[in-house]
Amino acid sequence: MNYKFYLTAAAMLYAAIIGSVFAESDVSSIEDAKIGMAQAVTTAEQLVGGKAVHAEYERHKDQSTFDVEVVKDKKIMKVKVDPASGKVISSVEDRDDGHKKHDKADKHDKVD
Repeated sequence: MNYKFYLTAAAMLYAAIIGSVFAESDVSSIEDAKIGMAQAVTTAEQLVGGKAVHAEYERHKDQSTFDVEVVKDKKIMKVKVDPASGKVISSVEDRDDGHKKHDKADKHDKVD
């Protein structure tokens, strides 16, 4: 019984340490950004001509981006904005929206 307790405690400690390392990495990289989330959202909305529904700061393979989802004409566009320059890196239609998968699951969970 004690073995499971210690194993669980060690796993939780390991997860906390790893999580704090990644959080510190995000904090230091966001501090280097020349623009903030609000400017990234404005840039993405102006590019697409729609309204932002989701935005986040991402760090992937040593590259940081603001990832903004913008809706226009019932389409979701994913716009990546460079935090250092404020310029759009890419803009693509989100054809496989993960939110739709959750919406379908939610509809099946409803009780009439």
